[in-house]
Amino acid sequence: MLSVKDSQFRPYGRVLKLDAKEFQKAIEAIKLPEEGTMYDPSTPAFEALPLFAELRDKVFGELPIEFGHCSGRNRKLNAVEYHRSSEIDIAATDLYLMLGREPDIDPETLRYETKRIETFFVPAGTAVELYATTLHFAPISAKPGQEFRCGVVLPKGTNEALVQKGRGAGEDRLLFANNKWLIAHPESGLDKDGAFIGLVGENLML
Repeated sequence: MLSVKDSQFRPYGRVLKLDAKEFQKAIEAIKLPEEGTMYDPSTPAFEALPLFAELRDKVFGELPIEFGHCSGRNRKLNAVEYHRSSEIDIAATDLYLMLGREPDIDPETLRYETKRIETFFVPAGTAVELYATTLHFAPISAKPGQEFRCGVVLPKGTNEALVQKGRGAGEDRLLFANNKWLIAHPESGLDKDGAFIGLVGENLML
């Protein structure tokens, strides 16, 4: 098992020197579902923190951003996604990230082999930047049944509903939401939401 502090993480992203203590306190107040995960792209309590301005001005170069979270309980890969921008993940609890590389997606079939995925441990209080070419999805609980809490920072409007829906050709088939291209596993059930099914191999479970 790898860590985001290992050199093997460098192709995927970098660890940021951020003080996440106030964020960790703020996210503790959010009630999580008993099963599964929840995602909120923009959480007012987080965007009122000094950390929000630091992320906007120093990490995203004054680009308008949103500061939300993905939290809950999860043990499976289920899908991979990527954006046209970096994503900042801030671990409020210990968690794992299953990561891949966008260039490994087959350019003809748009399929991706799950055997290429690498898993990285993210200690509580650690903030990481995932580069735009890094495939990722929901974090993984540190232990079975244990909840994870993870801040997610992206350019404003990311993950909102598309204005123009419908599959085109090529990469357009993967566009699932604003600034979100997604490839799902057949076992994920995401086909019901219109996701492109293209993960080949085992639906990895930790």
